[in-house]
Amino acid sequence: MTRQALALSNAFLPRLLRGCRNWVRNFGIPAPHIVTVPLLVVFLALRSAYYFLVRVLFCEPFFKAYCTSYGRNLHTGVYFHWIQGRGKLIIGNNVLIDGKCSFSFAARFTAQPTLTIGDNSGIGHSCSFTIGKMISIGRHCKIAENVWIFDSPGHPADPNARLTDSPVASDEVKPVTIEDNVWIGQRAIIMPGVTVGEGSIVAGGAVVMANVPPNTMVAGNPARLLKKLIAE
Repeated sequence: MTRQALALSNAFLPRLLRGCRNWVRNFGIPAPHIVTVPLLVVFLALRSAYYFLVRVLFCEPFFKAYCTSYGRNLHTGVYFHWIQGRGKLIIGNNVLIDGKCSFSFAARFTAQPTLTIGDNSGIGHSCSFTIGKMISIGRHCKIAENVWIFDSPGHPADPNARLTDSPVASDEVKPVTIEDNVWIGQRAIIMPGVTVGEGSIVAGGAVVMANVPPNTMVAGNPARLLKKLIAE
């Protein structure tokens, strides 16, 4: 019996099977609070204890082992961050690197590719950093989920160089600087050579290809000035 016949036929067996399927889909059981609330409390307590132990005993110590130096109160989420290659990872005090982020160091362009994150900054889940020379993130920065910051393109811009699988030219690798108190929205992309000025906001989804002046908001692809955040 075909799927179409089961879906459309008015014969007894297809109607019975459709009825059974609908019964299964709509089946539920009562959930009296006197039973479910204590169970929920126990479940949440066990879940919190489990994630606490995973974070404290595994995720944070392993991440700290990668760091060249780190300050007080460095915390991670409950996932292991992905770190590829070798470089300097320098992190200040009171930094949160949440969720599962990716850090890729490329040693081709300098012996010590370096990522620095200043005091009191936070990095959201699923952020990605590609460091060929240097990426510097200042203090009190707020970086939302799925932000991509890279100072090195994955392939050369020259079409002929790509055909021969040549590496990226050194002059295409340009350090990125995120100054203090910058807020970068979800899914923004910060391109090589960019400086985002102090106090600025990069709106979600923006593609930043040029420097952002201090105390301004930019948005769009490519990112453009929306407004100044401090009246002159």
